[in-house]
Amino acid sequence: MKITTTGRKINVTEGLRSYTEKKLSKLDKFFNDNTTAQVTLSVQKDDHIIEVTVYHEGMIFRAEVRDADMYAAIDRVGDVIERQIRKQKTRLEKKLRSGAFDNAENFADVVEEQEFKIVKTKKYEAKPMSVEEAILQMNLLGHEFYIFNNADTLDKEVVYKRKDGNYGLIELS
Repeated sequence: MKITTTGRKINVTEGLRSYTEKKLSKLDKFFNDNTTAQVTLSVQKDDHIIEVTVYHEGMIFRAEVRDADMYAAIDRVGDVIERQIRKQKTRLEKKLRSGAFDNAENFADVVEEQEFKIVKTKKYEAKPMSVEEAILQMNLLGHEFYIFNNADTLDKEVVYKRKDGNYGLIELS
């Protein structure tokens, strides 16, 4: 796995870089050499944040961990991605490296999702509106995201509230 480490508002020392690579190397058993991982280390106030995005043959695994100590965050982020892989083990067996799940006894404690259960279905008419109107509507409803038709382009778009309190926009094509 090829790992690229960058820093945001933090100087990434060689020690941090090597510690991150050492901790993420335990994921090599799931991925082949063509897999890439993008690691971003950042600091916000008292929080040390590590974001890891793994790209493998069209699949994306992403984890973000916040902690008061950067090394503790690095320790936990690999476990988060491994938990995602374990949870979806049967679906991923075909796409991940052959032999990645040979030690099946390591996964005995993880409950697999057999099927996705839809408990509620809603239909609504997406009315044309501006991005600002969509954000206002989303906040009024108390939702984390909102789908709407952009009044300018008439395309379907999604606005969502980010963890940092800002908003994001997804333009669907």
